[in-house]
Amino acid sequence: MTILSSLPALAAATSSTQGDLLSRIFVFDRYGELLHMLQNSIFAGAVLGLIGGFVGIFVMMRDHAFAVHGISEMSFAGAALALLLGYDVVTGSMVGSIASALLIAMIGSKASESNSVIGALMPFGLGLGILFLSLYQGRSANKFGLLTGQIVSVDADQLNTMIIGAVVIIALLIIVWRPLSFASLDPDVARAKGVPMRFLSLVFMVVLGIAVALSVQVVGSLLVLALLITPAAAAMQVTASPLRTLLLSVLFAEASIVGGIMLALAGSLPISPYVTSISFLIYLVCRVIGSVKRRHSASGRHLAAKN
Repeated sequence: MTILSSLPALAAATSSTQGDLLSRIFVFDRYGELLHMLQNSIFAGAVLGLIGGFVGIFVMMRDHAFAVHGISEMSFAGAALALLLGYDVVTGSMVGSIASALLIAMIGSKASESNSVIGALMPFGLGLGILFLSLYQGRSANKFGLLTGQIVSVDADQLNTMIIGAVVIIALLIIVWRPLSFASLDPDVARAKGVPMRFLSLVFMVVLGIAVALSVQVVGSLLVLALLITPAAAAMQVTASPLRTLLLSVLFAEASIVGGIMLALAGSLPISPYVTSISFLIYLVCRVIGSVKRRHSASGRHLAAKN
């Protein structure tokens, strides 16, 4: 009888806990006012989606997913040092990103060497970042934001910086698009044809460093992969056309970052869980679509061979 009598109270407590959890994830009270107040964050997300869509294509073609993670750790260390010393966090993040990107490009000329350099940089950058944040005596939200991102911290100056960074990144990629694509898809032949491989590697790593530094401001250093890798990886699952891959990569990145921001405004959680969840769901759907297309294509070739 005691156990039975306690079941309604337990059910009520469980229901209350679930209600509290949902109220933290989705709260649309005064949502219109929040959209107006944080429109800079939404615009910043749109800019970052454009950057992620463009840069992610070459990250996948050059197999630099590991490099993104390594650069993000050094970007985190640079931002944490700037926060500790009272300087601009964006500048610190940019310095850490570009310095690590150049180091990877100059030392890691081969894939094995590059992975070794990145593997050494990642724990070093993370350790430095943790050290600097441990010494920082300011608001804990600032520490947490460097890791998971902050949507309320984007002001007009930061938005302008992101727009300028996006213009620089896209302009550089357009200029080197053909030789960089050639060098990424077939490096041996490109080297034999006289393509400046080392120069292109340096240019791309600088571009990647800037992209990582800009993305860290919104999605955080731990989850920047969801913006610079997953959308492009999803696009490559459903098409082999370079143009369609680029367009889908940008579309998926925009849906992830802008959709994540819109959902994050409705709750009390950081932006990162929303962005990563949307990005991963898009990837899963594209993976299924790609598998179905490849199966039908293989079946068609098999039937044609029989006939």
